[in-house]
Amino acid sequence: MTYGNVNVDTVTTSTAGGILGAGNASIMKNRIINGAMVINQRAFSGNPVNAYTVDRWQVSVSQTGKISAAQSTTAPTGFVNSLLLTSLSAYTVGSGEQFILDQPIEGFNCSDLGWGTANAKTVTLSFQVYSSLTGTFGGSLQNNAYNRSYPFTYSIPVANTWTTISVTIAGDTSGTWTTDNSAGIRVNFGLGVGSTLSNTAGSWSSGNYSSATGATSVVGTNGATFYITGVQLEVGSSATGFEYRQYGQELALCQRYFEKSYNDGVALGTSTLNGIVANAGVQGAVSSSEVDGGTSFKVTKRATPSMAYWDAVGNSGKCTRVQVGVSTTNNSSVADNNIGANGFFVYSASGSSASAIWFHFSASAEL
Repeated sequence: MTYGNVNVDTVTTSTAGGILGAGNASIMKNRIINGAMVINQRAFSGNPVNAYTVDRWQVSVSQTGKISAAQSTTAPTGFVNSLLLTSLSAYTVGSGEQFILDQPIEGFNCSDLGWGTANAKTVTLSFQVYSSLTGTFGGSLQNNAYNRSYPFTYSIPVANTWTTISVTIAGDTSGTWTTDNSAGIRVNFGLGVGSTLSNTAGSWSSGNYSSATGATSVVGTNGATFYITGVQLEVGSSATGFEYRQYGQELALCQRYFEKSYNDGVALGTSTLNGIVANAGVQGAVSSSEVDGGTSFKVTKRATPSMAYWDAVGNSGKCTRVQVGVSTTNNSSVADNNIGANGFFVYSASGSSASAIWFHFSASAEL
């Protein structure tokens, strides 16, 4: 018996001869997390000192007070946010100093690239930049041991105009590239890097190089601005369209490395934490003076995280002890008891009797 026609759609990749799983399909095409700078759990705004700003993006500095970072709504068509870096002085970078924006990519998320073998895959790094400065800028890709580096350059020809950049990099057939839950590839953008940490662009070399020789220094000009967004690292010799993910998916990817119990847009450890409950609270009275309890993370962490706690009014390292129907006491001690990648257990043993403890927390398992 004849039935109707059946139409079959095929799925291909932009890599010649590629198949699904070759690393350039629609799933996990972009190895960068939060490349559109949308997720900002820490609500960071200020002078980063080797600290994460918007999620997954770290600013590493050799000197404090030279640069500030903040999420921005200045963005090119198709994007809502960018990360803004602003120079706070005209600083001359020393030969062994660096100011960089970087994202370490977990080894599990780039193990298929085969770097360190004869089958190393070519990748393309693309992004959009907007700066008050013009000239040749630099960055690099590095391994976790900082002994294999590929410095690259790119040009910003017109000031205060969004420029689309694409850099193609042949995969490294040498060196050791980790493929576990440690950092597999480090993606660096130079904001001012000294000569010792810079090298000729365009090839792999043995050494620790964060940028390319002669690249423009953002921190070298007081008040200079540098915006970046749409960062993508993908398999192949050409850039394809930016991989947009649903907000909830992008947030979950970020929470593997950092999670907090209070509202987005609220800075850590401030009085604005008032009234926000940590995952419905932790409770379970053991004695008149000690209260213990545990809770699960929303997302399994990359590794056992470092924890921080705040009580209901923002006192760091403290919790709020509650005697139901009787009293509430802030500024009570809270201590770790057992922490794992899936959750944690804490206790408070100081103060008057209590039937519950309430606190805010952050859990960091960053690379």
